[in-house]
Amino acid sequence: MARARALRVLLEELGPLYVKVGQILATRPDMVPDHVRAELALLNDQVSVRPFEEFEPVLVEELGEAWRGLFAEIHTQVPLGSASLAQVYRAVTVGGRSCVVKIQRPGSAEAVHGDMAVIRRVTALAGRLAPRFNEVVNIDAMESMLFEVMKDELDFTREARSMRRARKLARLYPRVRVPKVLLATPRVLVQSFADGVPANQLKDDQLTVRQRKAIAYQLMEFMFRGYFIDRTFHADPHPGNVLISADGVAHVIDWGMVGRVDRSTSTHVVGAMLAMARNDGTALAQSWLRLGTATPWSNASAFTTDVTRLVPRWAGASLEELRYGVALMDLARASTRRGIQVSPVITVIGKSVANIEGTVRCVYPGLKLATALERSLSDVVVHMAGEVLSREQAVQTFLDAVHGSAVVPGQLQGVLADVAAGQFAVRARTNLGDPVSPGRRHQLPTGSTLARSLAGAAALGWVLNRKARR
Repeated sequence: MARARALRVLLEELGPLYVKVGQILATRPDMVPDHVRAELALLNDQVSVRPFEEFEPVLVEELGEAWRGLFAEIHTQVPLGSASLAQVYRAVTVGGRSCVVKIQRPGSAEAVHGDMAVIRRVTALAGRLAPRFNEVVNIDAMESMLFEVMKDELDFTREARSMRRARKLARLYPRVRVPKVLLATPRVLVQSFADGVPANQLKDDQLTVRQRKAIAYQLMEFMFRGYFIDRTFHADPHPGNVLISADGVAHVIDWGMVGRVDRSTSTHVVGAMLAMARNDGTALAQSWLRLGTATPWSNASAFTTDVTRLVPRWAGASLEELRYGVALMDLARASTRRGIQVSPVITVIGKSVANIEGTVRCVYPGLKLATALERSLSDVVVHMAGEVLSREQAVQTFLDAVHGSAVVPGQLQGVLADVAAGQFAVRARTNLGDPVSPGRRHQLPTGSTLARSLAGAAALGWVLNRKARR
């Protein structure tokens, strides 16, 4: 426990990019032992408050010398929040509208880009030192995903685009709102003020059970639409980023960390979640396998057996009875153990599901994920059907058919030639622990070995980081 705590403190001291690394690792039980994940789950972006005078030059650079003319008042004494990348202040526009001003910390972009260079060197070294682990985890892909997320957080105009998109989506749900963007530059974001308390500070006597239930289910449906229809979703909807107002509305704030998923992955994820809700282990395993990539030593049949043992305790459970985000990551652990590489996108989705699940539990723990999913299915199915029947899909199908018709004759001719020459053979593998050399089998690092590797990598990152900033 002491080492895990030291690792968390080290990541916090290294800065925002390393904090994000720790937050993502906290959702990967296939990579990090449970006691380390529990400590990494405590990572947060909160840092000590800095004087407003340090942020004023950013306002001048982004909005001009006359920036104060945009506001009737701005409360600079005490910020609403202080994170590693920005500080947030309450203000009122000249038109009398309550708003929030988010200002990026001076030098934070340069620091993060420097950290990215350090992490590239660390991950390249980790890939060489643990090739088998890299084969099943794909460290390079995880690194690319992390850097893409950080690009959104460093450019507030990208965050503003995500907010505008989410705000349109939220109109479908009376109990869900997203603040309105009033002004956005790369380092300054002004948005409407969201009144309310964080979901985990909601008191028992606030709101009726009916209001709480409506908020909870609409929040989940809002997130499901992001995962499966819009395919752009809030990747960090923890309780502090969901404010519950006195009139029973959930305001989803801080759209800096946004996940994006492609059509194929989205389809397979909804299939996996539906199979989980229907208590269908085989279907869940098949959907999950489509999300992954086989390694030379993968064992799909053993993975299917593992999943059928896990699923019965998931079906029909409420948030009080089961943490679905953790269950989703249990699948990642099982698939990694069986040699199946999981897309890093699943890590982001798993983190998002775990966070929104924790938020909803604070509001209405009786929610059943299966019920929320069923309520969203009709819209998801209609959207998918529209894509299948679209003109673009028809053209793609035609192109695939043309490609197939051009390739198959040559392949068939080659097979017939092999048969005629007596050289045709069929080979099959069971992958039931095929030895890599006499007396040895493929193995992944154990939890303790990986924990030591993480600590070593973090320490190396700290040393390189210090050198890069001198």
